[in-house]
Amino acid sequence: MSEQILSVDGIELCVESFGNPSNPVILLVMGATASMIWWETEFCQRLAEKGHFVIRYDNRDVGRSTTYELGSPGYTFEDMADDAARVLDAFGSKQAHIVGMSMGGLLTQIFALRHQDRALSLSLVMTSNFAPDLPPMEEKVVEFFSNVGSLDWADEQSVVASAVEKWSVIRGSKHPFDQHKIERLALEEARRARHLASMNNHALVTGGEDYVVRTYEIPQPTLVIHGTEDPIIPYLHGVHLANTIPGATLLTLTGTGHELHENDWSAIIDAISAHAASVK
Repeated sequence: MSEQILSVDGIELCVESFGNPSNPVILLVMGATASMIWWETEFCQRLAEKGHFVIRYDNRDVGRSTTYELGSPGYTFEDMADDAARVLDAFGSKQAHIVGMSMGGLLTQIFALRHQDRALSLSLVMTSNFAPDLPPMEEKVVEFFSNVGSLDWADEQSVVASAVEKWSVIRGSKHPFDQHKIERLALEEARRARHLASMNNHALVTGGEDYVVRTYEIPQPTLVIHGTEDPIIPYLHGVHLANTIPGATLLTLTGTGHELHENDWSAIIDAISAHAASVK
């Protein structure tokens, strides 16, 4: 189906679905500053072909969902986690398998504890509970983001070039860098956004502290997927998460960075699908 805008509780959320609505639901939650299109259409279609009804959506402040004044996000991580429940409500889905990437993985952990009866399983991709003793992001990433503040968000060419640089910085060494694809997706993101610069509000969102310290209480069957060369959330975060959540399993992507590279799709899709299907 095509994109649609949900109006609920005073906000608007842009959603899109794939597959047969009678199949088990998989809800995809994307990471910081990234709209739902980074769950690429073909990825969603291939996951749906495994026998799932797949839903992706724009978080607040990205894509076609509600945006806030730059520098003043009027919401918390708990609110963003509850947005996932709002999306499920709109589709009439009482329960779903939740898949979260990066910040979306943090939201998924919060959702799992706030809405325990609604999450059938979790798949946590390149994410963390951000325990204080875990390694920080690499310096090359810090350096890149420190320069983003000077970007002219009204200049499409500059925005696309910045996106190419970002994905070049955060990728791993295993897979070739598809600059053309990144340019295409970055341009699509720029042109479909209500207010592109508002994505930077994600860096200012607070909350969730009461939940990340309770990761060990997560009751749902959990799959952790992490690349060994992730420079934003280093691999040890994924190892720690898998060791903290009771019964969690870890899928290691050797040589992969902070990315959903097409060459990893088969492994990721197969793992998520099998994990969801294993939950009775």
